[in-house]
Parts: sequence; structure tokens; C-alpha cells
Amino acid sequence: MQRIVKNKTMDFETYTSYIKDITAKYPFAELSTCGKSHLKRELYSLSLGRGTNYVLYVGGVHGQEWLTSVLLLKFYENLCEKYAAGKELAGIPVSEMLSDRRLIIIPEINPDGIEIALKGASAADEYQDICETASKGDYSSWNANARGVDINHNFNALWDILHDMEMREGINSPAPRRYGGAHAESEDETKALIRLCKELPIRHALAFHSQGEKIYWDYGEAVPPKAYLMAKIFAAITNYKLVKNEGLASHGGFKDWFISEFSRPAFTVEVGKGINPLPITELDNIYKKLEELLCVGIIM
Repeated sequence: MQRIVKNKTMDFETYTSYIKDITAKYPFAELSTCGKSHLKRELYSLSLGRGTNYVLYVGGVHGQEWLTSVLLLKFYENLCEKYAAGKELAGIPVSEMLSDRRLIIIPEINPDGIEIALKGASAADEYQDICETASKGDYSSWNANARGVDINHNFNALWDILHDMEMREGINSPAPRRYGGAHAESEDETKALIRLCKELPIRHALAFHSQGEKIYWDYGEAVPPKAYLMAKIFAAITNYKLVKNEGLASHGGFKDWFISEFSRPAFTVEVGKGINPLPITELDNIYKKLEELLCVGIIM
């Protein structure tokens, strides 16, 4: 973590090195992949615990929101450290926390987008022309993947309605943000996350974005009753505000798809406040507010 804080950013090389260091240090920390991005970067998956009740945390959905990836890595490393030492995290014994749970963390589901946000179109390889045209040379708001598709607009949750909304807003081709693609589930990153969720019995999922200190928790008619109770607990822990989908955030997101597909709870947690990308100097303050939520999210 010190290397990331010192560099003030986390490119894919640093990210990969950090993940491999953690999993080499702790033999019970499991590293795998759930697929590859369009540019063949690994979509790394970190696991901990031997239980059959699966919980999923996802970060790095949007390029400029790369701090969510660092946040989840910090949590995973702290969890491993306390687990190895037989200690507590957020006042909860980690061994008990994981006694019948298996936590899966995908810190970066959009590594291509994060590289582009950090380094510009040169990081987009064969999609460089698309990125240059879409961004007009300005990558300060780049959230999409290498093909200019916003992954959180690409899931099959009333995608057609969202697509019409995008068209009315003039978003009809690859863009830095909010373009949902040519059709639902068109992107490799989207497909990889869907495949993982269909292969494993995930009881609930949390996707971390920035910024706003908000929690989105409902979608459509399939929301299970306990989702609202969980959301209220998360809000009480963090003092984040509970909100509902609106505007171009109404459909097509991972949370929306997970709820409608499985009728199980899923949440979008908007961490921190400010202008994206949030600076690495905000990491400790954000983490302190969220550590208990991250722990309670495993056992609920």
C-alpha cells in the first residue's frame, strides 16, 4: 500500500504486483481470474474463507474511480493480516466472520478504463483511435472501458429503456462515460462478471463507486425484503444517505441486473466526496468510514 500511496496512483503494473505480493505472503489468500478485459488484462479475483455462503465485492468499475480498487485491496490485506493473527477487524473476530462465508473481491473489473484514465489513449492499444475520438484529448472524466462503453450501463436490466434515454441525451457512440454499448452485455468485462455470478451462489453483492457518500439499494419488483434492512444498517454504520435510481442511473447497472436476475440484495456504494478522481490522500478517511460496513457486509 505504501508504494501506491507514494505514487499517488495505481496503474495495472502496480496493481498486479501488489495483488501477487499479498497472495504470496498469506497462503490462505486465493488469487484467480474471472476473465480478461478487451485488451487482455486479467480481471483478478481475490478470495478468502471456506464457507459456502458467497459474498461479492466489486471495485474499479469506472476509470476515474480507481480509488475504489485501492480501498478494496486495503481491506483485503487487513482482513488477511487479522485472520493470520487470529485477531479482530472492526471489533469482529475474522475467523468467526469467515466461518461460513467465502468473500470474493474483484478490485478492478475495468482495468483498461483505469489505465486510460491514468495514461490517456496510449494505454488503449488497438482502441486508441476510438478513445482519442471519444475523449477529444480530455481524459479527466474517462469512466468507460477501452471501447468507450460504460460497463455500468451495459448490463441487461431494462437496457433498451436506458439506451433510449442515452440517445435522447445525445450519447449514441463510444464516449468517456454513460454510453451503454451497441447492445446489452456487449463487453468482455460485463460478460465476465455475469458469468461469475451465474456460476457461484452469491448471497449478496456490493459494487463500490465514487463519489457522494450514497448507497443505492433497490431496483424494480424483485428486491427482497431484507435488502432495505441491510441498506439501513449500512447507512447507520457509515452515515451515508440511502437513495434510489434516477435519470441515466436508472437502469443497466450491475446492481440492477443482479437484483432482477437473482432476487437477492445488491448495493452500489458511492464512497467519499469531491471530484473524481478522488486523491489517494482521501483513502484513510474513506476506509475508516467503511471498514465496519465491509466487515458487516460479509456476515449479513
